[in-house]
Amino acid sequence: MRDHESALHVALVAHLKGDPTLKALLGDPARIWDQAPKGAVYPHLTVGRSESRPVAAADCGVEHQLSLRCASLFGGVEEAKAICAAVRAAVHEAPLEADGVRTVSVRATFVDVFRSVDHRRTWGVVRLRAITEEI
Repeated sequence: MRDHESALHVALVAHLKGDPTLKALLGDPARIWDQAPKGAVYPHLTVGRSESRPVAAADCGVEHQLSLRCASLFGGVEEAKAICAAVRAAVHEAPLEADGVRTVSVRATFVDVFRSVDHRRTWGVVRLRAITEEI
């Protein structure tokens, strides 16, 4: 069985970095990382928590739940909301493929935008659900 988790991660990040709306919001090249580097420029998007489990109805399918988190220093929630909306639009049923694995379905299932306790940053969380299969 192939590594569905890594393949989905590679395909998702490549797809998001190539999206023109996200490039406009996150810079070109888009600031999308597994972990923001020290001194990272804002706004940016990071890949967070990831869960996966086999799909009972398929021999080689895997269901994934992933979280993406945007960070903004904009003086309000508008920038974080725009980034979350762009992520949702970019991933909705996107044909992602890498390393012998492709998505059958991918979409955002949850978005949350909130300010940090010190009100200096605004965070946005987008949760994705994807189903992958081997090619």
